[in-house]
Amino acid sequence: MNRVIEITDLADQRLDMYARCSEVQLLRYNEPAEGFFIAESPMIIERALDAGYEPVSFLMESRYVEGQGKSLLNRCQKTPVYVAELDVLTKLTGYQITRGMLCAMRRKPLPDITEICENARRIVVLENVMNPTNVGAIFRSAAALGMDGILLTEGCANPLYRRASRVSMGTVFQIPWTFYNKEHPWSKGCSSLKNIGYKTVAMALTDDSVAIDDPRLMAEERLAIVMGTEGDGLARTTIAQCDYTVKIPMSHGVDSLNVAAASAIAFWQLGK
Repeated sequence: MNRVIEITDLADQRLDMYARCSEVQLLRYNEPAEGFFIAESPMIIERALDAGYEPVSFLMESRYVEGQGKSLLNRCQKTPVYVAELDVLTKLTGYQITRGMLCAMRRKPLPDITEICENARRIVVLENVMNPTNVGAIFRSAAALGMDGILLTEGCANPLYRRASRVSMGTVFQIPWTFYNKEHPWSKGCSSLKNIGYKTVAMALTDDSVAIDDPRLMAEERLAIVMGTEGDGLARTTIAQCDYTVKIPMSHGVDSLNVAAASAIAFWQLGK
């Protein structure tokens, strides 16, 4: 049976994860052990639970205890549940909660890069994609359009940030991913991918490029699709190290697509 606790004090330290910790503070909460993250909405929470993430506590509208949240609470009967009306929750968190429900969850150790790549045919590399909304949208497209895994450089927004996981519709819990790090730096990433059998594809706005439907791309057994940060795109050194450079043709004077929109086109074509 869940322990349901009505919120009477917004300064209650047990609510710090929801009210007074930034995403980065949650990520580093238990260093050197794994930190925490906040999952928002019943569907996202359910997908996180299905993926084996451990709940720490729930924060929800009172009416959801016997409503939309009941089945989730039944799965987590030893997890405390903090409840209040929506206006109180909004005042506590600083935003209106999607479908009236949050869950603080414990992060899991990230897999090794070789584990992600070992049996994958199509992977994605994100270089310094800093916007959590874009990261979440890219994950959703990758999961839907046949990508097998995602590698992120250290400059990327973390996929378990609340907004990223929500925009992804919970696919951050379904598609394998990990970060490059000091032991496996992105500076050696392209050469490492080539050494294990991948051809690397730089998505970049350069004239020295091949069409996205070029038969040579479609014939490659294993592809790593490399996408760059908002605005500046991929680093020139990254483009130079890749086997192919691919540009999505533009019309009406439009110079480029948002990285998330470009990812959907690339994954649709190159994931075939």
